[in-house]
Amino acid sequence: MTNTTQLAVKSAVDAWHGQVKNADGILDKLTDEQLMKEIAPGKNRGVYILGHLTAVHDRMLALLNLDKQQYPQLDEPFLTKPDKAVAEIPSASELRTYWKNVNTKLATHFNNLPAEGWFEKHNSVSVEDFAKEPHRNRLNVLLSRTGHLAYHVGQLRLL
Repeated sequence: MTNTTQLAVKSAVDAWHGQVKNADGILDKLTDEQLMKEIAPGKNRGVYILGHLTAVHDRMLALLNLDKQQYPQLDEPFLTKPDKAVAEIPSASELRTYWKNVNTKLATHFNNLPAEGWFEKHNSVSVEDFAKEPHRNRLNVLLSRTGHLAYHVGQLRLL
């Protein structure tokens, strides 16, 4: 790998870590009661966004072929169903714990993955498709998930 490639990968990983840190800063300031509020009238609650982000990040472990998903029970209430469609969801306190656990695990894997490892295929692309579209790699997932996180961090700021 060239120094430029390593620098580009480091920049992407640092951007991820920066967005997680931004989210942590906001979540640390919000009370569990504040998380139960809607971002805007008729919109998602903060607790739903926290659960959604946690579920998305949790799925990244398997998607990037780093580890198994830790909290598959979050998929239904936070990925396949809209806010308030599932009667019982984990508490804000539980979700905060899951959030920290998942992001700690991701950080460990990300910090230990060599630059060339980011250019390998992820688990949602076939070998045949990856041969035709090598940009469908782990780094591409990281970049898209960093943007996704930034979007939802902006929503949480409204609380």
